[in-house]
Amino acid sequence: MNAAGAAPGPDEALMEAIIAAIRTVHDPEIPVNVYDLGLIYRIDVLPGGHVEIDMTLTAPGCPVAGELLSWVEKAVVGVEGISGATIKLVFDPPWDNSRMSEDVQLELGLL
Repeated sequence: MNAAGAAPGPDEALMEAIIAAIRTVHDPEIPVNVYDLGLIYRIDVLPGGHVEIDMTLTAPGCPVAGELLSWVEKAVVGVEGISGATIKLVFDPPWDNSRMSEDVQLELGLL
């Protein structure tokens, strides 16, 4: 439901489905999904159902960086209505634990 109490529109519902798919991808070093860790900086759905995502890593030297991006891509293209995805790795702004959701910060004992 949106703020007005109505069912989500098609764009909002698609974005919710994309986020739900991204939440199935977990950082192998921290037992938390990459969305709630704050690693996803931008999600744009383009005409034709192609999705562009900017994401980062908790550390630039992450040993599974390439795999993590492909896991996100695979999860997103599995969403109905999505024709493809481009995942771009960015390091600006640098990630820090303030980007995590409050729930994750509580779970990890950071609050």
